[in-house]
Amino acid sequence: MGFIWFWIVAVMLVIYVVLDGFDLGVGILHPLLARSERDRQIMLKSIGPVWDGNEVWLLAGGGTLYFAFPWLYASAFSGFYLALMIVLWLLIMRGASIELRMHIDIGVWRSFFDGLFFASSLLLAVFFGAALANVIRGVPLRADGYFFLPLWTNWRVGPEPGILDWYTVIGGVVALVALAIHGALYLAVKTEGELRERARAFVRRFWVVLFAVTVISLPATIAVVRADALANYRAYPVMFVIPLVVLLSLAGIIQFSHHLADHKAFASSCLYLSTMLVGAAGALYPRLLPSSNDPALDITVQNALSGPHTMRVGLIWWGLGMALAIVYFAVVYRMFRGKVSLDGGYGH
Repeated sequence: MGFIWFWIVAVMLVIYVVLDGFDLGVGILHPLLARSERDRQIMLKSIGPVWDGNEVWLLAGGGTLYFAFPWLYASAFSGFYLALMIVLWLLIMRGASIELRMHIDIGVWRSFFDGLFFASSLLLAVFFGAALANVIRGVPLRADGYFFLPLWTNWRVGPEPGILDWYTVIGGVVALVALAIHGALYLAVKTEGELRERARAFVRRFWVVLFAVTVISLPATIAVVRADALANYRAYPVMFVIPLVVLLSLAGIIQFSHHLADHKAFASSCLYLSTMLVGAAGALYPRLLPSSNDPALDITVQNALSGPHTMRVGLIWWGLGMALAIVYFAVVYRMFRGKVSLDGGYGH
């Protein structure tokens, strides 16, 4: 059951990153691609019906984590308290900026919420990337399973790190560039005219940056941060398909973008994000939160799992909930299919 619930949580977080990732990407690109008020409204309208539903996967993933691995939830949410409060406020500010921007037709009002939308989206992408890098690197767990992390210390990877160091900054940059490109590809699918061309140009211009930071992050993880990162890969050689798919998906992004195959380029970006996260989860298993100073203190699937009866009953209720969620998202995205414009609505 531990193996099943590990991958249930992992898949839910992957779905969140893929779906809310393009929302964040649109926010990051909002002041960069928009040249007029019309462009800004179209960009917001492109995510309008789905952004709040996409965020539900983050809440559902957190709830499932609490249900399946309560010790991990207690430890991580206490140790990452400062970062989580920042993320919570960023989510609130981002939601407020989307909902309140059009309430008053005053330039200063709209400019303020445009800036808030951009800043909160950018910082969320960076914090999510840094959070994943923190998990991969490990945290200074104590014998009682708890830890404390300041925002930063000496910017070095070591037994007493901060939330931010050179490695977690790399993770934040990877997430920032990847989600910005993901958002640009989504805009290329959902918009037309000059805005679509600017989105395509952004992808072609920054793809090399994504390729570079991806290539840098992999050896940094293996050679410096986590020497045992390939242990599961060596035990199950089929897992080496994952980094191959990462490279192929990167190639697909630029190749399909050059050929103006926007849907295929966006699908390649979804595949890139998914395989990057699955590869990280596969490298960590069965660890849920590694210790940076003593592997014996790692929080693992075995020592954090809820009781067997809870797991069996929970699997039934989780299945029912996911069935409802899948139906909801299928209906919403079907109604929302097609291009977006201020005049024609959706699906024209």
